Amino acid sequence: MGFRVVTSQTVPSRVYRHMLPKEINVVTTRFHPAVLIRPVAEVLGGLALASLLSVTVAKSNGLAMLVIWLVFLVLAVRFSVKIYEWLDNYFVVTNKRLILATGILTRNVNMMPINKVTDMSFRRSPMGQLLGYGEFIVESAGQNQALQRVDHLPYPEQLYLEVCNVLFPDKGDDGDD
Repeated sequence: MGFRVVTSQTVPSRVYRHMLPKEINVVTTRFHPAVLIRPVAEVLGGLALASLLSVTVAKSNGLAMLVIWLVFLVLAVRFSVKIYEWLDNYFVVTNKRLILATGILTRNVNMMPINKVTDMSFRRSPMGQLLGYGEFIVESAGQNQALQRVDHLPYPEQLYLEVCNVLFPDKGDDGDD
């Protein structure tokens, strides 16, 4: 299984708006699709409930039928927003910073300079091991960190190695290629 991240050809221009002119994009990835498990379950449960109520309780009541399906429509719109949000949220590693860009209407861009990172680890819950995501824990010398925990990152082992390569670049060539 290869290391699948978003390549520079598929990174939305919105991500580049948050980068400095001389910054080099090392890795950009969106969150693991597992963040959509709950919204999918909610919309499917809502569909099942709306269908059940339509054929039982509201079978001959047009107003009740309308209310049931309007409530489901709200749930479906919320689901669509969650999908769009998932598509538009990114974790970016550059040669200078770690950047977490989230949000649709209110865009939140948190960053930490690479040279301020004192420690970084990742954790995988049993569900994360099963589905293939992990959580990064980033520590710095400062007390309040904008990027302390980043959860639901895909391919955490490979991503961890990429970030470590940026944090601890080879200082010299040992002759092995």
